[in-house]
Amino acid sequence: MSSHNDPERTSLPPSDEATGDSSGRSEAVDWDLLLEEQADLWCDAATDPRAESEREQLGERKQLGEETPQETTSRPERQQTTSADDEQTPLGVLHHYWGYPAFRLKQAEIIDSVLAGRDTLGLLPTGGGKSITFQVPTMLHDGLTLVVTPLIALMKDQVDGLNKRGMSATAIHSGMEYKEIQRALDNCLYGGCKFLYLSPERLSSPIFLACLPELPIRLIVVDECHCISQWGYDFRPSYLKIAEIRRFYPTVPLLALTATATPEVVADVMARLSFREPHVISSSFARDNLQYIVRPTTDKATELLHILSSTKGSAIVYCRNRKKTQELAEMLQEAGVSAHYYHAGLTHAEREIKQNAWMAGEVRVMVCTNAFGMGIDKPDVRLVVHWSMPVALEEYFQEAGRAGRDGLRAFAVVLYERRDRGMLQQRVQNEFPDKAYIRDIYDTLYSYLGIGLGEGMERSYEIDLEAFVRAEHLHPIRSLSALHILELAGAWELLLDEARSRLIVEVSREELYYIRGLSAQDDKVLRAILRNYSGLFADYVFIDERTLSIQTHLTGEEVYDSLVRMSQRGIIHYVPRKRLPRILFYTRRERKHHFLIPKEVYELRKEAMTKRLIATIAYLDGQQGCRQAMLLHYFGEELAEPCGRCDLCLARKARALRSEEALETRLKTLLEQLEEPSPTLQALAKRLGVKQKALLPILQKLLEEDDRYRTDGVHLYKNK
Repeated sequence: MSSHNDPERTSLPPSDEATGDSSGRSEAVDWDLLLEEQADLWCDAATDPRAESEREQLGERKQLGEETPQETTSRPERQQTTSADDEQTPLGVLHHYWGYPAFRLKQAEIIDSVLAGRDTLGLLPTGGGKSITFQVPTMLHDGLTLVVTPLIALMKDQVDGLNKRGMSATAIHSGMEYKEIQRALDNCLYGGCKFLYLSPERLSSPIFLACLPELPIRLIVVDECHCISQWGYDFRPSYLKIAEIRRFYPTVPLLALTATATPEVVADVMARLSFREPHVISSSFARDNLQYIVRPTTDKATELLHILSSTKGSAIVYCRNRKKTQELAEMLQEAGVSAHYYHAGLTHAEREIKQNAWMAGEVRVMVCTNAFGMGIDKPDVRLVVHWSMPVALEEYFQEAGRAGRDGLRAFAVVLYERRDRGMLQQRVQNEFPDKAYIRDIYDTLYSYLGIGLGEGMERSYEIDLEAFVRAEHLHPIRSLSALHILELAGAWELLLDEARSRLIVEVSREELYYIRGLSAQDDKVLRAILRNYSGLFADYVFIDERTLSIQTHLTGEEVYDSLVRMSQRGIIHYVPRKRLPRILFYTRRERKHHFLIPKEVYELRKEAMTKRLIATIAYLDGQQGCRQAMLLHYFGEELAEPCGRCDLCLARKARALRSEEALETRLKTLLEQLEEPSPTLQALAKRLGVKQKALLPILQKLLEEDDRYRTDGVHLYKNK
């Protein structure tokens, strides 16, 4: 039986901790020598004056929407048959709303496919401009584009960006109240809205389903579409609901987008989204300016400092837990390196301050979890370091790909300690605890919330997950993994997104002037709101109470009280930030041994994760001789030749050079000892125990540099 059908056959690779064997690891390349070796491949982006000039040109191109040299060479030329001045053409729309003179990568090809009404799966790299591929065709038709995306934190930014460009857009996500959702849907039905961004969890909400048949949808977009595949590294069952929408719009084209997907995932995505015919448009995964390095080390901190001191420019350091981000940032600061830490546990205001400082170049290094990076487009990142490796190469590839988006030289480095392999394997075990443990967590949570047998269906509760784990003395990682598996199995839905404070002005501008009875405090807060935020009369706007507090010289409590009072009077509708996540139960509580955990949720997902782990360890161990070739092979693309830049390729070159130097020394010694005046090339090769083709270049060099020898092409003669 194959491993695909029998999850137990797909075993984890042996741990170094268990075997004591580290021979499979790649040879370490000296970092300083590595930098020197690259002088013939690239001009140093930090010191070469040509690079500075190129960087300035790139900056101008980015402002105009032109392609970088990397982007230009990575795509075939597209025939520009339409005018940029014609707003009824894709190029005209691009120029009108974005000011860009041309498409890049595979954007034009994807747009043409969508306009032709074809279901399309677009594979574009991180930062490859995926949004353009559906925003342009949307402005060429009369209807609405439905965009399903899991990136709730970025929804509002995208919506705001479109609205600023004059393209009406709105969003519905799990953190919104009924009144907000109704307003958004009304804008889509009656207000001429062009884009509706929707989280996958909202697809099955009664209010959305009631409006769905009436919505003038002309295009369906599925962002991060790998989430719909059970073979994807971030499978989400809520994505499966997307296929049901197609029943209402059978002739509407669907565009699925992702940055990373294996051939297996691509096929599964098209099947689950009911593609009318398979159709994939992809750009190459190759990054010719990016140098992949794995650094075996026994001291990551020292190695990180050394790498940062020997390179210049902005850097990102990825960790897998929040505590480590703070520890590393403090360590770097103590060593004189400007650094911030970033993770999802920080407040929105804190994250924004840190992100803006890094984007502006005020801080060099961002030490972060994978919460950082989504939607971040900083072209001049010269270095991405993975302090700890993710299990999935898809995730690693996306994170590493945030380096060198300007097409100039950049490094993607993994720091690899002996114990890391065991930690990667442990991660799989933590994410898939025993089913008996999962069912115990099922019972424990219901009891913790006071929900009895047969109760809880269609009810939601606030829950402090940290307090739950602490109160029940649970293993933090395994218990949260169990909660997630139970969510995938259909028991409940965890609403974990940060719902920022937001408000809308309920009265008209004219009515606002005639409001009486406002206290001096409320008036001050209202004026600050109107001064700092736009669009308040049309839609809900995210606000920051701390900013209002600073500007009004009021305490946070006073600002909150004012907002609540004005909301009670109907002047505004204020939705405070939710302090705790919520859990929504879909079924009644059952006896734990009766609750079904489907094979697709547990066994098949565990098997897929194990396969990804095996591929990741193979990459770290350098089992195929070229890092880029291994990554491309994983994504179904073959590299004609080794990249020549990664640590494995450089180590191979170094070994060849050392071997050549040693052979040259042996040859010279042999020639000094030879008594026969005219040995043949064949005889020399035999005496040295090497092939003739290995000896030829060394002999040629010797004849050019040493006038004591000459040849007739067959024999070697000593000059008299």
